[in-house]
Amino acid sequence: MKKVLTIAGSDSSGGAGVQADLKTMLANGVYGMSAITALTAQNTQGVRMVQEATPEFLAAELDAVFEDIRPDAVKVGMVASPALIHVIADKLKAYKAEHVVVDPVMVATSGAKLLVDEAIEVLVQELFPLAEVITPNIPELSVLTGAEIADEFAFEQAAKKLAAEAEVNVLAKGGHFADDASDLLVLAGGEGEQWYRGTRVANPNTHGTGCTLSSAIAANLAKGFDLDESIGRAKSYLFGALLAKMDLGRGNGPVDHGWNLHGDFFEN
Repeated sequence: MKKVLTIAGSDSSGGAGVQADLKTMLANGVYGMSAITALTAQNTQGVRMVQEATPEFLAAELDAVFEDIRPDAVKVGMVASPALIHVIADKLKAYKAEHVVVDPVMVATSGAKLLVDEAIEVLVQELFPLAEVITPNIPELSVLTGAEIADEFAFEQAAKKLAAEAEVNVLAKGGHFADDASDLLVLAGGEGEQWYRGTRVANPNTHGTGCTLSSAIAANLAKGFDLDESIGRAKSYLFGALLAKMDLGRGNGPVDHGWNLHGDFFEN
């Protein structure tokens, strides 16, 4: 069985962060492991409190994983401060980590800010060069490029700009547009692009969709699929999770990560 490590924050309501990542990895047939960067007290209505891990503890978590069960791919999610980004970058380089997917989580679906401003430059300089792909949504893409993104043309130009300037493969997620759910992959240096057209699912419960997609991509990279197919498979998995229309909580609820699981111990 292939192994995937998520480096991200904990979501006490289970819909995003490490909890969503581990559910996604199980559903995509890989063994999931975690290094927690922060504890968050949150639910479907918002984030109430965040408690960061210390750099020393995060370093110990990463050492413990890599020295025993080496991951075949790594997903990096919420990392709130420069000190923690330094630790992650140093450890990924030291262990020569492969198939790194970076989801530059900056703002929660509820609108809560999850990344301090001074960490953005460190994220770009230290983690982006280690990534096989990064997966910004439209607000994150706007922050990273300084561009106003109001239509598909501006979206495409911003993705190309980021891929060229940061020299990293960029999967720009278009889910914030009202009419569809199409994503655009632009290869590092702007040397090619691929659209992944998607149909918008009429489902108000989208908590953790970004975490879910990036984890599914990492899982498929770990299993040996190339980047193009890994993205396509991940989008199909997320589409099914949204289409299941699970409805939990009083706010923006989670998707159904187990929509495709079956068996004697799964059925009610």
